[in-house]
Amino acid sequence: MRKLVYYIASTLDGFIAAPDGSYDDLPLHDDVRDHLVAHWPQTFPTFLHEHFGIDRPQGRFDAVVMGRHTYDPALKVGVTSPYAHLEQYVFSRSLAPADHPDVEIVAGDPVAFVQELKRQPGGDIWLCGGGRLAGQLLGEVDELVVKLHPVLLGSGIPIVDREFDPRRFRLVETRPFDSGLVVLRYLAR
Repeated sequence: MRKLVYYIASTLDGFIAAPDGSYDDLPLHDDVRDHLVAHWPQTFPTFLHEHFGIDRPQGRFDAVVMGRHTYDPALKVGVTSPYAHLEQYVFSRSLAPADHPDVEIVAGDPVAFVQELKRQPGGDIWLCGGGRLAGQLLGEVDELVVKLHPVLLGSGIPIVDREFDPRRFRLVETRPFDSGLVVLRYLAR
């Protein structure tokens, strides 16, 4: 069965973006970029592949799921297919599927959709964000990979936005960088 992997950048206080959705305080330093290009190339938007020297992004993912607000930054710069190298699913009740033919717009229940996606053959599924979608799908997350930035925002978009319902994960890998960022990999218990 395919795994759902929540691969996300976060601050020390658990935010994936500022209150306005910006993520300028979560920079991609050179030392981290080189590691991510080598180990997680599929998580870079397709339009950046040439810039970062990614020839054929191979890896574990063949699909990406994201919320509407995670999809919006690409739309704002005219990119309707940010991860064209993957099957792309955007959860939204307001986007018209006909206006976004390069991605599949999903208006239904994210949990049921991802459960069905996990049963289909293929590679793992990347949960790209955002916090509300991650909160809804937390029970389906098999692996959590956090690029933990050494910054505190005080408020913003949380890594998961949901009612109190603790979920336990087991730490299986850490990778610190000179820039202060640490990549943490956890498996669901």
